[in-house]
Amino acid sequence: MNANVNMVYLETILKIIGIAYIAEFASQITKDAGQGAMAAKIEMAGKIFILAMAIPILTVLIETIIQMIPN
Repeated sequence: MNANVNMVYLETILKIIGIAYIAEFASQITKDAGQGAMAAKIEMAGKIFILAMAIPILTVLIETIIQMIPN
């Protein structure tokens, strides 16, 4: 079964999922320790990392959509 998916994109998506789980876990630990402000910063850092890693995928997605639009 060949879905013509570049492995770089799959690896990036798996890394993004890993970052999300680690950030959520760290955030929950800091919330349990009574450090709500630190938990919010960890969540924000995780979101920034995810956004930074997703930019190449979003770029390809937008380019594909633009190519589908008739001239």
